[in-house]
Amino acid sequence: MAEEIPVESNLLDETPVSSQQLRRQRWMLVGIIAGIILLVAAIAAAVYGLTRDAETTANLRDIFIIFMAFESLIIGAALVVLVIQVASLINLLQNEVKPILKATTDTVNTLRGTTEFLSENLVEPVIKLNSYLAGLRKFFDLFGLNKK
Repeated sequence: MAEEIPVESNLLDETPVSSQQLRRQRWMLVGIIAGIILLVAAIAAAVYGLTRDAETTANLRDIFIIFMAFESLIIGAALVVLVIQVASLINLLQNEVKPILKATTDTVNTLRGTTEFLSENLVEPVIKLNSYLAGLRKFFDLFGLNKK
């Protein structure tokens, strides 16, 4: 019997696509193409209709101008709200976050000073004392004065 050798999958291999997914992708592509064709046809019909009657074109132009003015008002109001939100964010950063950062910096500086103080006044003398005691113990061991 021949043993099956596992084949390593290549990263470039695509996962198999089911027929339902393939069908869905085809219908989506057909829908997109149909939408584009309808959009082009609607634009062509609008251009043709606007060139036929000057009065209708003038009315549509006026309606479009009114719509654009209304849209400009909405965008202006949105910009005002945006500026107010940015101002409140700047206020928050200056009056709340900045003092917190300053307090944190002060705390870190205090801790740094405390660790330096402890290092100089507690840790270094203890280390020196331990080294002197170790030297003294070795001295007693050399002369056999150490009691066991």
